[in-house]
Amino acid sequence: MATASEDSNGISLEDLGEDMMNYELSDSTKKAREEHQAILDEFERKKRARTLAVPTDDGRVRAKLRELGEPQCLFGEGPGDRRDRLRYLLSKLEGAEMVHDEDEESESESEEEREEEFFTQGTLELLEARRWIAGYSLPRARDRLRKQRIEYDLPLPQIKSVRKDLFTGLKSYANFSSQIGDDRPISQCVFSPDCSLIATGSWSGLCRIWSVPSCETVIAFKGHIDRIGGVAWHPQSTLSIDKSVVNLASGGADGLINLWSLENDSPLGTLRGHTSRVGRIDFHPSGRFIGSASFDYSWRLWDVETTGELLLQEGHFREVYAIRFQNDGALVATGGLDAIGRVWDLRTGRSAMVLEGHVKDILGVDFSPNGYQVATGSADNTIRIWDIRTLRCIYTIAAHKSLVSDVKFFHASLALINEEWASGVKPTISGLYLASCGYDSFVNIWSADDWSLLKILAGHDGKVMAVDISSDNKLIASSGFDRTFKLWANENLPV
Repeated sequence: MATASEDSNGISLEDLGEDMMNYELSDSTKKAREEHQAILDEFERKKRARTLAVPTDDGRVRAKLRELGEPQCLFGEGPGDRRDRLRYLLSKLEGAEMVHDEDEESESESEEEREEEFFTQGTLELLEARRWIAGYSLPRARDRLRKQRIEYDLPLPQIKSVRKDLFTGLKSYANFSSQIGDDRPISQCVFSPDCSLIATGSWSGLCRIWSVPSCETVIAFKGHIDRIGGVAWHPQSTLSIDKSVVNLASGGADGLINLWSLENDSPLGTLRGHTSRVGRIDFHPSGRFIGSASFDYSWRLWDVETTGELLLQEGHFREVYAIRFQNDGALVATGGLDAIGRVWDLRTGRSAMVLEGHVKDILGVDFSPNGYQVATGSADNTIRIWDIRTLRCIYTIAAHKSLVSDVKFFHASLALINEEWASGVKPTISGLYLASCGYDSFVNIWSADDWSLLKILAGHDGKVMAVDISSDNKLIASSGFDRTFKLWANENLPV
Protein backbone atom coordinates (compact mmCIF):
# COMPACT_ATOMS: atom_id res chain seq x y z
CA MET A 1 0.00 0.00 0.00
CA ALA A 2 1.43 3.39 -1.00
CA THR A 3 2.18 5.89 1.75
CA ALA A 4 0.68 9.39 1.90
CA SER A 5 3.84 10.78 0.37
CA GLU A 6 3.70 8.47 -2.67
CA ASP A 7 1.29 8.16 -5.58
CA SER A 8 -0.20 4.90 -6.92
CA ASN A 9 2.97 4.14 -8.94
CA GLY A 10 5.25 4.48 -5.92
CA ILE A 11 6.70 7.93 -6.86
CA SER A 12 7.12 10.31 -3.92
CA LEU A 13 5.88 13.91 -4.11
CA GLU A 14 9.40 15.13 -3.36
CA ASP A 15 10.74 13.27 -6.39
CA LEU A 16 7.89 14.63 -8.50
CA GLY A 17 8.76 18.22 -7.48
CA GLU A 18 12.40 17.67 -8.45
CA ASP A 19 11.36 16.26 -11.82
CA MET A 20 9.10 19.28 -12.50
CA MET A 21 12.01 21.62 -11.90
CA ASN A 22 13.86 19.82 -14.68
CA TYR A 23 11.02 20.29 -17.15
CA GLU A 24 11.69 22.85 -19.87
CA LEU A 25 9.19 25.76 -19.82
CA SER A 26 7.66 27.23 -22.98
CA ASP A 27 8.81 30.68 -24.16
CA SER A 28 5.47 32.27 -23.33
CA THR A 29 5.59 30.90 -19.78
CA LYS A 30 9.14 32.16 -19.29
CA LYS A 31 8.16 35.60 -20.57
CA ALA A 32 5.14 35.71 -18.27
CA ARG A 33 7.26 34.76 -15.27
CA GLU A 34 9.88 37.39 -16.14
CA GLU A 35 7.23 40.10 -16.49
CA HIS A 36 5.67 39.05 -13.19
CA GLN A 37 9.05 39.20 -11.46
CA ALA A 38 9.78 42.61 -13.02
CA ILE A 39 6.51 43.96 -11.63
CA LEU A 40 7.36 42.63 -8.17
CA ASP A 41 10.85 44.16 -8.39
CA GLU A 42 9.38 47.53 -9.41
CA PHE A 43 6.94 47.47 -6.48
CA GLU A 44 9.83 46.68 -4.16
CA ARG A 45 11.91 49.51 -5.65
CA LYS A 46 9.08 52.03 -5.19
CA LYS A 47 8.66 50.82 -1.61
CA ARG A 48 12.34 51.45 -0.95
CA ALA A 49 12.15 54.85 -2.71
CA ARG A 50 9.42 56.03 -0.34
CA THR A 51 11.66 55.40 2.65
CA LEU A 52 14.71 57.13 1.15
CA ALA A 53 16.01 60.40 2.54
CA VAL A 54 17.51 62.39 -0.34
CA PRO A 55 19.45 65.65 0.22
CA THR A 56 17.54 68.84 -0.55
CA ASP A 57 20.69 70.86 -1.28
CA ASP A 58 21.46 70.76 -5.00
CA GLY A 59 25.21 70.68 -4.36
CA ARG A 60 24.90 67.50 -2.26
CA VAL A 61 22.64 65.95 -4.90
CA ARG A 62 25.27 66.59 -7.60
CA ALA A 63 28.01 65.16 -5.37
CA LYS A 64 26.01 61.98 -4.75
CA LEU A 65 25.35 61.55 -8.48
CA ARG A 66 29.06 61.91 -9.10
CA GLU A 67 29.77 59.18 -6.54
CA LEU A 68 27.36 56.88 -8.37
CA GLY A 69 29.12 57.55 -11.68
CA GLU A 70 26.08 59.33 -13.13
CA PRO A 71 25.95 62.67 -15.00
CA GLN A 72 25.57 65.59 -12.58
CA CYS A 73 23.12 67.38 -14.86
CA LEU A 74 21.03 66.41 -17.87
CA PHE A 75 19.78 68.79 -20.53
CA GLY A 76 16.77 70.79 -19.30
CA GLU A 77 16.95 69.26 -15.82
CA GLY A 78 16.17 71.42 -12.81
CA PRO A 79 17.08 70.85 -9.14
CA GLY A 80 13.80 69.06 -8.44
CA ASP A 81 14.17 66.74 -11.43
CA ARG A 82 17.79 66.03 -10.45
CA ARG A 83 16.69 65.09 -6.93
CA ASP A 84 14.05 62.71 -8.32
CA ARG A 85 16.66 61.08 -10.55
CA LEU A 86 18.95 60.52 -7.56
CA ARG A 87 16.09 58.98 -5.58
CA TYR A 88 15.36 56.62 -8.48
CA LEU A 89 19.00 55.55 -8.79
CA LEU A 90 19.40 54.98 -5.05
CA SER A 91 16.21 52.91 -4.95
CA LYS A 92 17.73 50.48 -7.48
CA LEU A 93 20.68 49.65 -5.24
CA GLU A 94 20.86 46.44 -3.21
CA GLY A 95 19.13 46.27 0.17
CA ALA A 96 22.34 46.19 2.22
CA GLU A 97 23.65 49.32 0.57
CA MET A 98 20.28 50.99 0.90
CA VAL A 99 20.22 50.63 4.68
CA HIS A 100 23.61 52.31 4.95
CA ASP A 101 22.68 55.08 2.50
CA GLU A 102 19.36 55.72 4.26
CA ASP A 103 21.04 56.25 7.62
CA GLU A 104 23.70 58.47 6.11
CA GLU A 105 21.21 60.55 4.13
CA SER A 106 18.84 60.84 7.10
CA GLU A 107 21.65 62.46 9.11
CA SER A 108 22.55 64.81 6.27
CA GLU A 109 18.91 65.78 5.70
CA SER A 110 18.38 66.53 9.40
CA GLU A 111 21.42 68.80 9.27
CA GLU A 112 20.11 70.49 6.13
CA GLU A 113 16.68 71.03 7.69
CA ARG A 114 18.35 72.85 10.55
CA GLU A 115 20.22 74.99 8.03
CA GLU A 116 17.25 75.46 5.65
CA GLU A 117 16.61 79.12 6.55
CA PHE A 118 19.52 81.39 5.86
CA PHE A 119 20.17 85.10 5.52
CA THR A 120 22.52 86.93 3.20
CA GLN A 121 24.20 90.18 4.15
CA GLY A 122 22.51 93.00 2.23
CA THR A 123 24.15 96.05 0.76
CA LEU A 124 23.93 99.57 2.11
CA GLU A 125 21.93 100.50 -0.99
CA LEU A 126 19.32 97.85 -0.11
CA LEU A 127 19.15 99.07 3.49
CA GLU A 128 18.59 102.62 2.31
CA ALA A 129 15.93 101.41 -0.16
CA ARG A 130 14.09 99.52 2.60
CA ARG A 131 14.08 102.61 4.83
CA TRP A 132 12.88 104.77 1.96
CA ILE A 133 10.08 102.32 1.10
CA ALA A 134 8.95 102.30 4.74
CA GLY A 135 8.78 106.09 4.78
CA TYR A 136 6.94 106.11 1.45
CA SER A 137 4.37 103.41 2.22
CA LEU A 138 3.25 104.36 5.74
CA PRO A 139 1.56 107.69 4.81
CA ARG A 140 -0.15 106.01 1.83
CA ALA A 141 -1.44 103.20 4.05
CA ARG A 142 -2.68 105.72 6.60
CA ASP A 143 -4.53 107.67 3.91
CA ARG A 144 -6.09 104.49 2.47
CA LEU A 145 -7.34 103.37 5.89
CA ARG A 146 -8.78 106.81 6.62
CA LYS A 147 -10.85 106.72 3.41
CA GLN A 148 -11.99 103.16 4.10
CA ARG A 149 -13.25 104.18 7.55
CA ILE A 150 -15.20 107.08 6.02
CA GLU A 151 -16.77 104.83 3.36
CA TYR A 152 -17.68 102.26 6.01
CA ASP A 153 -20.09 104.75 7.59
CA LEU A 154 -21.89 105.59 4.33
CA PRO A 155 -25.58 104.60 4.00
CA LEU A 156 -26.10 101.12 2.59
CA PRO A 157 -28.60 102.25 -0.11
CA GLN A 158 -26.00 104.66 -1.48
CA ILE A 159 -23.38 101.90 -1.65
CA LYS A 160 -25.82 99.54 -3.39
CA SER A 161 -26.78 102.22 -5.92
CA VAL A 162 -23.15 102.85 -6.94
CA ARG A 163 -22.47 99.13 -7.33
CA LYS A 164 -25.65 98.53 -9.31
CA ASP A 165 -24.82 101.28 -11.81
CA LEU A 166 -21.25 99.99 -12.20
CA PHE A 167 -22.22 96.34 -12.70
CA THR A 168 -25.01 97.23 -15.13
CA GLY A 169 -22.48 99.04 -17.30
CA LEU A 170 -20.03 96.13 -17.18
CA LYS A 171 -22.73 93.72 -18.36
CA SER A 172 -23.04 95.83 -21.51
CA TYR A 173 -19.39 95.48 -22.51
CA ALA A 174 -18.70 94.34 -26.07
CA ASN A 175 -15.85 94.34 -28.57
CA PHE A 176 -14.96 97.95 -29.37
CA SER A 177 -11.95 97.40 -31.66
CA SER A 178 -9.46 94.76 -32.73
CA GLN A 179 -5.96 95.33 -34.07
CA ILE A 180 -3.31 92.96 -35.41
CA GLY A 181 -0.31 93.90 -33.31
CA ASP A 182 2.45 91.63 -34.61
CA ASP A 183 3.20 88.53 -36.64
CA ARG A 184 3.68 86.48 -33.46
CA PRO A 185 1.56 86.09 -30.29
CA ILE A 186 1.17 89.20 -28.13
CA SER A 187 2.12 88.27 -24.58
CA GLN A 188 1.03 91.42 -22.74
CA CYS A 189 -0.93 94.64 -23.14
CA VAL A 190 -0.94 97.49 -20.62
CA PHE A 191 -2.74 100.86 -20.54
CA SER A 192 -0.71 103.99 -19.84
CA PRO A 193 -1.56 105.86 -16.61
CA ASP A 194 -3.60 108.52 -18.48
CA CYS A 195 -5.29 105.82 -20.66
CA SER A 196 -4.27 107.58 -23.91
CA LEU A 197 -1.80 104.87 -24.95
CA ILE A 198 -1.45 101.11 -24.74
CA ALA A 199 1.81 99.17 -24.80
CA THR A 200 2.09 95.65 -26.21
CA GLY A 201 4.91 93.12 -26.06
CA SER A 202 5.13 90.19 -28.46
CA TRP A 203 7.03 86.95 -28.94
CA SER A 204 8.90 88.56 -31.82
CA GLY A 205 10.77 90.73 -29.29
CA LEU A 206 9.01 93.93 -30.37
CA CYS A 207 7.39 96.35 -27.95
CA ARG A 208 4.91 98.77 -29.54
CA ILE A 209 3.01 101.82 -28.32
CA TRP A 210 -0.49 102.36 -29.72
CA SER A 211 -2.88 105.28 -29.45
CA VAL A 212 -6.23 104.78 -27.70
CA PRO A 213 -8.90 104.34 -28.95
CA SER A 214 -7.74 104.62 -32.61
CA CYS A 215 -5.15 101.81 -32.19
CA GLU A 216 -2.57 103.45 -34.44
CA THR A 217 1.15 102.79 -33.96
CA VAL A 218 2.97 105.59 -32.13
CA ILE A 219 6.42 104.03 -31.75
CA ALA A 220 8.04 100.59 -31.93
CA PHE A 221 10.93 99.52 -29.68
CA LYS A 222 13.48 96.99 -30.93
CA GLY A 223 15.65 95.95 -28.02
CA HIS A 224 14.99 92.27 -27.35
CA ILE A 225 16.19 89.31 -29.38
CA ASP A 226 13.66 86.91 -27.88
CA ARG A 227 10.08 86.81 -26.58
CA ILE A 228 8.85 89.66 -24.42
CA GLY A 229 7.21 88.39 -21.24
CA GLY A 230 6.44 91.60 -19.38
CA VAL A 231 5.70 95.27 -20.09
CA ALA A 232 5.14 97.97 -17.43
CA TRP A 233 4.51 101.73 -17.47
CA HIS A 234 6.16 104.13 -15.05
CA PRO A 235 3.38 105.29 -12.63
CA GLN A 236 3.86 108.93 -13.68
CA SER A 237 4.32 108.29 -17.40
CA THR A 238 1.99 110.43 -19.57
CA LEU A 239 0.97 112.29 -16.41
CA SER A 240 3.82 114.40 -15.09
CA ILE A 241 7.29 113.08 -15.97
CA ASP A 242 9.24 114.12 -19.05
CA LYS A 243 8.87 111.92 -22.13
CA SER A 244 12.64 111.84 -22.51
CA VAL A 245 13.21 109.92 -19.25
CA VAL A 246 12.18 106.37 -18.34
CA ASN A 247 8.50 105.92 -19.17
CA LEU A 248 8.29 102.22 -19.92
CA ALA A 249 10.09 98.94 -19.19
CA SER A 250 10.04 95.58 -20.94
CA GLY A 251 11.47 92.18 -19.99
CA GLY A 252 12.30 89.36 -22.38
CA ALA A 253 13.38 85.76 -22.71
CA ASP A 254 16.91 87.05 -23.37
CA GLY A 255 17.11 87.75 -19.62
CA LEU A 256 17.23 91.54 -20.12
CA ILE A 257 14.98 94.36 -18.89
CA ASN A 258 15.07 97.42 -21.14
CA LEU A 259 14.10 100.93 -20.04
CA TRP A 260 12.46 103.16 -22.66
CA SER A 261 11.56 106.81 -23.16
CA LEU A 262 8.71 107.90 -25.44
CA GLU A 263 11.01 109.91 -27.71
CA ASN A 264 13.59 107.34 -28.79
CA ASP A 265 13.38 103.77 -30.07
CA SER A 266 16.68 102.86 -28.38
CA PRO A 267 16.71 101.81 -24.71
CA LEU A 268 17.85 104.37 -22.15
CA GLY A 269 19.30 101.58 -20.04
CA THR A 270 19.34 97.83 -19.58
CA LEU A 271 19.01 95.87 -16.34
CA ARG A 272 21.28 92.82 -16.48
CA GLY A 273 21.46 90.04 -13.93
CA HIS A 274 18.83 87.40 -14.62
CA THR A 275 20.32 84.18 -15.95
CA SER A 276 17.13 83.00 -17.63
CA ARG A 277 13.88 84.21 -19.17
CA VAL A 278 12.16 87.21 -17.57
CA GLY A 279 8.42 86.82 -16.97
CA ARG A 280 6.24 89.66 -15.72
CA ILE A 281 7.68 92.94 -14.47
CA ASP A 282 6.15 95.78 -12.47
CA PHE A 283 7.06 99.32 -11.36
CA HIS A 284 6.93 100.15 -7.68
CA PRO A 285 4.14 102.74 -7.08
CA SER A 286 6.84 105.37 -6.45
CA GLY A 287 8.41 104.73 -9.86
CA ARG A 288 11.81 104.49 -8.21
CA PHE A 289 12.11 100.69 -8.37
CA ILE A 290 11.27 97.81 -10.73
CA GLY A 291 10.45 94.25 -9.73
CA SER A 292 11.04 91.38 -12.15
CA ALA A 293 10.12 87.68 -12.04
CA SER A 294 12.35 85.19 -13.80
CA PHE A 295 12.73 81.58 -14.80
CA ASP A 296 16.03 81.50 -12.86
CA TYR A 297 13.88 80.73 -9.75
CA SER A 298 14.24 84.26 -8.37
CA TRP A 299 12.67 87.70 -8.43
CA ARG A 300 14.74 90.86 -8.26
CA LEU A 301 14.38 94.48 -7.22
CA TRP A 302 16.15 97.13 -9.30
CA ASP A 303 16.93 100.82 -8.87
CA VAL A 304 15.61 102.64 -11.97
CA GLU A 305 17.96 105.61 -11.68
CA THR A 306 21.21 103.68 -11.22
CA THR A 307 20.04 100.54 -13.14
CA GLY A 308 21.63 98.56 -10.29
CA GLU A 309 20.32 95.39 -8.71
CA LEU A 310 19.22 95.95 -5.10
CA LEU A 311 17.84 92.54 -4.21
CA LEU A 312 18.00 88.97 -5.53
CA GLN A 313 15.25 87.10 -3.70
CA GLU A 314 14.92 83.32 -3.71
CA GLY A 315 12.04 81.39 -2.16
CA HIS A 316 10.38 79.58 -5.05
CA PHE A 317 11.66 76.14 -6.02
CA ARG A 318 10.60 76.51 -9.65
CA GLU A 319 10.35 79.32 -12.19
CA VAL A 320 8.85 82.63 -10.99
CA TYR A 321 6.38 84.00 -13.54
CA ALA A 322 4.24 86.78 -12.02
CA ILE A 323 4.96 89.79 -9.80
CA ARG A 324 2.86 92.71 -8.57
CA PHE A 325 3.35 95.54 -6.06
CA GLN A 326 0.72 96.62 -3.54
CA ASN A 327 -0.60 100.16 -4.05
CA ASP A 328 0.88 101.33 -0.73
CA GLY A 329 4.31 100.14 -1.87
CA ALA A 330 5.05 98.09 1.26
CA LEU A 331 4.35 94.62 -0.16
CA VAL A 332 4.99 92.66 -3.33
CA ALA A 333 3.37 89.39 -4.43
CA THR A 334 4.99 86.76 -6.63
CA GLY A 335 3.63 83.63 -8.28
CA GLY A 336 5.59 80.71 -9.66
CA LEU A 337 5.37 77.52 -11.66
CA ASP A 338 5.71 75.67 -8.34
CA ALA A 339 1.99 76.48 -7.78
CA ILE A 340 3.00 78.65 -4.82
CA GLY A 341 2.49 82.38 -4.36
CA ARG A 342 4.25 84.54 -1.79
CA VAL A 343 3.67 87.98 -0.33
CA TRP A 344 6.91 89.73 0.64
CA ASP A 345 7.42 92.69 2.97
CA LEU A 346 9.78 95.05 1.15
CA ARG A 347 10.61 96.88 4.37
CA THR A 348 12.03 93.81 6.13
CA GLY A 349 12.69 91.34 3.32
CA ARG A 350 10.63 88.63 5.01
CA SER A 351 7.92 86.44 3.49
CA ALA A 352 4.69 87.81 4.96
CA MET A 353 2.34 85.13 3.59
CA VAL A 354 2.50 81.92 1.57
CA LEU A 355 -0.32 81.53 -0.97
CA GLU A 356 -0.57 77.74 -0.95
CA GLY A 357 -3.61 76.04 -2.46
CA HIS A 358 -3.30 75.96 -6.23
CA VAL A 359 -2.35 72.60 -7.74
CA LYS A 360 -0.73 73.98 -10.90
CA ASP A 361 1.35 76.97 -12.08
CA ILE A 362 0.42 80.48 -10.90
CA LEU A 363 0.49 82.73 -13.98
CA GLY A 364 -1.23 85.89 -12.77
CA VAL A 365 -1.27 87.86 -9.53
CA ASP A 366 -2.69 91.23 -8.51
CA PHE A 367 -3.38 93.23 -5.35
CA SER A 368 -6.79 94.75 -4.76
CA PRO A 369 -6.83 98.53 -4.20
CA ASN A 370 -8.19 97.80 -0.72
CA GLY A 371 -4.64 96.75 0.19
CA TYR A 372 -5.40 93.43 1.90
CA GLN A 373 -6.72 91.13 -0.83
CA VAL A 374 -4.65 89.30 -3.46
CA ALA A 375 -5.96 87.47 -6.53
CA THR A 376 -4.00 84.65 -8.17
CA GLY A 377 -4.78 82.99 -11.49
CA SER A 378 -3.53 79.46 -12.12
CA ALA A 379 -3.16 76.71 -14.70
CA ASP A 380 -5.64 74.72 -12.58
CA ASN A 381 -8.34 76.93 -14.21
CA THR A 382 -9.17 78.77 -10.99
CA ILE A 383 -8.72 82.18 -9.39
CA ARG A 384 -8.11 82.27 -5.66
CA ILE A 385 -8.75 85.30 -3.48
CA TRP A 386 -6.47 85.63 -0.46
CA ASP A 387 -6.87 87.82 2.61
CA ILE A 388 -3.60 89.05 4.11
CA ARG A 389 -5.32 89.93 7.39
CA THR A 390 -6.43 86.34 8.08
CA LEU A 391 -3.58 84.69 6.13
CA ARG A 392 -5.89 82.38 4.22
CA CYS A 393 -7.79 81.88 0.97
CA ILE A 394 -11.30 83.29 1.32
CA TYR A 395 -12.74 82.25 -2.06
CA THR A 396 -11.99 80.05 -5.07
CA ILE A 397 -13.48 81.00 -8.44
CA ALA A 398 -13.92 78.31 -11.11
CA ALA A 399 -12.90 80.92 -13.64
CA HIS A 400 -12.16 79.34 -17.02
CA LYS A 401 -12.33 76.04 -18.91
CA SER A 402 -8.58 76.19 -19.41
CA LEU A 403 -5.66 77.79 -17.60
CA VAL A 404 -6.02 81.33 -16.25
CA SER A 405 -3.24 83.36 -17.86
CA ASP A 406 -3.80 86.75 -16.21
CA VAL A 407 -5.94 88.52 -13.62
CA LYS A 408 -6.37 92.26 -12.92
CA PHE A 409 -8.37 94.30 -10.42
CA PHE A 410 -9.77 97.64 -11.50
CA HIS A 411 -7.47 100.33 -10.10
CA ALA A 412 -9.04 103.78 -10.41
CA SER A 413 -6.77 106.68 -11.31
CA LEU A 414 -6.11 109.43 -8.79
CA ALA A 415 -8.02 111.84 -11.06
CA LEU A 416 -11.10 109.61 -10.98
CA ILE A 417 -10.90 109.21 -7.20
CA ASN A 418 -10.59 112.98 -6.72
CA GLU A 419 -13.55 113.46 -9.05
CA GLU A 420 -15.61 111.06 -6.94
CA TRP A 421 -14.78 112.92 -3.73
CA ALA A 422 -15.14 116.41 -5.23
CA SER A 423 -18.92 116.36 -4.94
CA GLY A 424 -18.85 114.98 -1.41
CA VAL A 425 -18.12 111.65 0.20
CA LYS A 426 -19.29 108.77 -1.97
CA PRO A 427 -18.33 105.10 -2.37
CA THR A 428 -15.32 104.51 -4.58
CA ILE A 429 -15.58 102.06 -7.45
CA SER A 430 -11.87 101.23 -7.36
CA GLY A 431 -11.40 97.51 -6.76
CA LEU A 432 -15.08 96.60 -7.13
CA TYR A 433 -14.44 94.23 -10.05
CA LEU A 434 -11.66 92.26 -11.68
CA ALA A 435 -11.00 90.82 -15.13
CA SER A 436 -9.40 87.52 -16.03
CA CYS A 437 -8.37 85.83 -19.25
CA GLY A 438 -7.63 82.23 -20.13
CA TYR A 439 -6.57 79.78 -22.77
CA ASP A 440 -10.26 79.03 -23.42
CA SER A 441 -10.22 82.25 -25.56
CA PHE A 442 -12.45 84.24 -23.18
CA VAL A 443 -12.10 87.36 -21.05
CA ASN A 444 -14.31 87.26 -17.95
CA ILE A 445 -15.42 90.10 -15.66
CA TRP A 446 -16.09 89.29 -11.99
CA SER A 447 -17.75 91.18 -9.16
CA ALA A 448 -15.47 91.72 -6.16
CA ASP A 449 -18.53 91.73 -3.88
CA ASP A 450 -19.46 88.06 -4.17
CA TRP A 451 -17.02 86.95 -6.93
CA SER A 452 -19.89 86.24 -9.31
CA LEU A 453 -19.51 86.34 -13.09
CA LEU A 454 -20.75 89.59 -14.62
CA LYS A 455 -19.81 89.23 -18.28
CA ILE A 456 -18.03 86.90 -20.71
CA LEU A 457 -16.19 88.69 -23.53
CA ALA A 458 -15.79 86.45 -26.59
CA GLY A 459 -13.85 87.49 -29.67
CA HIS A 460 -10.35 86.04 -29.63
CA ASP A 461 -9.62 83.13 -31.97
CA GLY A 462 -7.26 81.40 -29.58
CA LYS A 463 -5.54 81.58 -26.23
CA VAL A 464 -5.77 84.93 -24.42
CA MET A 465 -2.47 85.76 -22.69
CA ALA A 466 -3.03 89.10 -20.95
CA VAL A 467 -5.72 91.51 -19.80
CA ASP A 468 -5.73 95.06 -18.43
CA ILE A 469 -8.31 97.63 -17.29
CA SER A 470 -7.97 101.35 -18.00
CA SER A 471 -7.83 103.46 -14.86
CA ASP A 472 -10.69 105.69 -16.11
CA ASN A 473 -13.07 102.69 -16.07
CA LYS A 474 -13.88 102.97 -19.78
CA LEU A 475 -11.94 100.18 -21.51
CA ILE A 476 -10.62 96.67 -21.06
CA ALA A 477 -7.75 95.41 -23.23
CA SER A 478 -6.73 91.84 -24.00
CA SER A 479 -4.08 90.20 -26.17
CA GLY A 480 -3.38 86.67 -27.27
CA PHE A 481 -2.11 83.96 -29.56
CA ASP A 482 -4.19 85.23 -32.48
CA ARG A 483 -1.62 88.09 -32.75
CA THR A 484 -4.23 90.73 -31.95
CA PHE A 485 -5.05 93.00 -29.06
CA LYS A 486 -8.66 93.97 -28.52
CA LEU A 487 -10.42 96.79 -26.73
CA TRP A 488 -13.73 96.17 -24.95
CA ALA A 489 -16.13 98.92 -23.87
CA ASN A 490 -19.71 99.63 -22.82
CA GLU A 491 -21.61 99.55 -26.10
CA ASN A 492 -24.14 102.05 -24.72
CA LEU A 493 -21.58 104.76 -23.90
CA PRO A 494 -19.13 106.69 -26.10
CA VAL A 495 -15.44 106.14 -25.43
